[in-house]
Amino acid sequence: MSLPLSPRHVPADSGEPVFLVGDTYTTLLSSKETNGELSLIEAVVPADAGPPPHTHHGESETFILMDGHLTIEAGDDKYEVEPGGVVYVPKGVRHSFRNSSATKPARMYFLYAPGGMDGMFQEIGTPGRRGVVGPPLTEADVTAMAAVAGKYNYTFD
Repeated sequence: MSLPLSPRHVPADSGEPVFLVGDTYTTLLSSKETNGELSLIEAVVPADAGPPPHTHHGESETFILMDGHLTIEAGDDKYEVEPGGVVYVPKGVRHSFRNSSATKPARMYFLYAPGGMDGMFQEIGTPGRRGVVGPPLTEADVTAMAAVAGKYNYTFD
């Protein structure tokens, strides 16, 4: 049985930020807060950075670019995304993204449906600060992501 939901306001200076893989991820709406309906994460990605190709097997992911420029590859398609652009990736579709700028960070929202991926960021990230570029990628980050891939139902392809 689902619990009744209440409206939720997340002020611009709040959320639960963590540093992970060189990025800053701030959970704005957790799966717990939405009874599993969705998770909303803000990501700040450094210049010329992004994850390797991967697949989410349990949830779709929608990218909403707020600042910067991204190249998103999803399945056989490639998108050059500018601020205000949105890309939807259904569950089971291999995808990756890269900040196309050589000098400026990109800021975007990830909307996961159903929710749950927010738990991964909170579980393996280190305390961060919303809106700033995180410390550089470390081998420990990569190891941690691989270690929880099964739990959060994603694969690196």
